[in-house]
Amino acid sequence: MQERRSLKVGIFMPNNSGSMSISTYKPDPDDWTFESNKKIAQAAEVAGMDFVFPVSRWKGFGGESDYMGNSLETMTWAAGLLMATEKIEVYSTVHVPVFNPVVAAKMGATLDHISNGRWGINIVSGWNKEEFEMMGIDMLPHENRYKRTEDFIKCLKGLWCEKPGTFDFESPYYKVQGGNCRPQPVRRPHPPIVNAGQSDDALSLVSRNCDWCFTAPINIDAAATITKDVKKRAKEAGRELRVVAGIMPIWDDDPDLPLRERDRLVKAADPVAIDNWASGVGLESGSFDEVTYEMFAFGAGSYPLLGTPDDIVAGLRDLYDVGVDGVLMSFLRYQRDTERFGQEIRPRLIKAGLI
Repeated sequence: MQERRSLKVGIFMPNNSGSMSISTYKPDPDDWTFESNKKIAQAAEVAGMDFVFPVSRWKGFGGESDYMGNSLETMTWAAGLLMATEKIEVYSTVHVPVFNPVVAAKMGATLDHISNGRWGINIVSGWNKEEFEMMGIDMLPHENRYKRTEDFIKCLKGLWCEKPGTFDFESPYYKVQGGNCRPQPVRRPHPPIVNAGQSDDALSLVSRNCDWCFTAPINIDAAATITKDVKKRAKEAGRELRVVAGIMPIWDDDPDLPLRERDRLVKAADPVAIDNWASGVGLESGSFDEVTYEMFAFGAGSYPLLGTPDDIVAGLRDLYDVGVDGVLMSFLRYQRDTERFGQEIRPRLIKAGLI
């Protein structure tokens, strides 16, 4: 274990209403507000966590829960959180169809300077047709989306790393002449870049271009498979890549309480919002079975960790042992669970040698 870096721990923040479970059971319905997000980020810093990470949405998914109907834009959100914290890393999520890479590079460099190198970017190729129709943007075919995303990342890196005013780039998607980004980021060689795509095209892109691959495994075997695959691809490309897994831990000294909480989430699943979400990612909701609905109702498909504090640590060790380098946690009660994580889970992780 000493040969590997410690497990990185972060929070999938509730910058959208209803985050993260697609369910009408939401103990803290107003945790999406910026004031709440600020307090959660500050609590995460006190708890010794490494980063906070947002979902970017432009339009919600309706249903009884009005899932993600309210959302905070993540570049401006990050600026506020970076000013409210001192150590923790803050990521923004950028949809490629919405941003010109020169603009995104400039905004990112500014956030990097605001924080003295604590900002990172999650690049999303874009999948929700209704969001982009709202902006008059046409969706590209799946394969072309990732080609454009790769060019977007090449532009970011060129603007951040090459001598200002010298970066030129031309592809079917972008043309940059004398690309200039001053000041360039403090963090070298550039701020960390994340991608969460799971298709073959996406995994090829992330292995060649990104620093982190975000995945949402349904179980430990899936975590092992995708981690091995994407790291092998990166090694073949002469690169090192780290993997972060989306999880949803619920814990209590009473091991039955987390199970009851899971059942409450599942019982209150919002089928309309789930169907709308699924159609956005191109899934046929009509073919869903009960297990699929349960997955989406519980943490929007996050890997569940349920049980006592020791059970949570054992689950995190299992992920680490199959090669996962970090976890991105969704919480049922964000403020309370962030504080509890620092008090109840972090000391056990230190004792276990995971952090």
